Amino acid sequence: MATLFLDLAHKKIHLYKWASALALITIFYNILEVIFSVYFGVKDETIALLGFGVDSFVEVISGIGIWHMIRRLRQNSNSNPDRFERQALQITGSAFYILTAGLMVTAAINLYYGYKPETTLWGIIISIISISTMWALIHYKIKVGRQLNSQAILTDAACTKVCIQLSLILLLASAGYELTEIGGLDSIGAIGIAILSFREGREAFQKAKGNIVCSCKDCH
Repeated sequence: MATLFLDLAHKKIHLYKWASALALITIFYNILEVIFSVYFGVKDETIALLGFGVDSFVEVISGIGIWHMIRRLRQNSNSNPDRFERQALQITGSAFYILTAGLMVTAAINLYYGYKPETTLWGIIISIISISTMWALIHYKIKVGRQLNSQAILTDAACTKVCIQLSLILLLASAGYELTEIGGLDSIGAIGIAILSFREGREAFQKAKGNIVCSCKDCH
């Protein structure tokens, strides 16, 4: 019996190490995404890609909170966020709201003046890479979350689906512009990213209050 409990304890430690590694991978991937998206968004003058990059920067802050949460869960199974996590979530929520406002205003101005980006090719490339990466991360986060029976980790995995939705919007807007050269598609893509960013901001504030929610369905 003692050997069984010891094996279970070792397995749990191993799973939390995996969960922590997945959180760190998410953080470092988003940092790379920020660098390339912001650089090419500014260079090619595409607001959708730039907004996507800024959103990824906010996701880095959120990811640090998730990584801290996993470290805490290893010692304490209480799913309610501690002070550090609440502060990270509040900063994340505020940043998403600011991003939403900025994208909405800029997209409206661009639509009014009929502005066109130079190219959206990098938006296509980055969005495809992002979809593939996030899909893999979601798969393994759900796998680990189920084995640990952790609703917090499963909720994080479900909320990561928003990153795929953002990438799909960027892909559609970028591919649409490359095919048609209709400048408004880039601005419409930015508006789509702004709407999802607003939703992410609202969820961040809800989580800060201890409500583990995610608008994505099927956390399990």
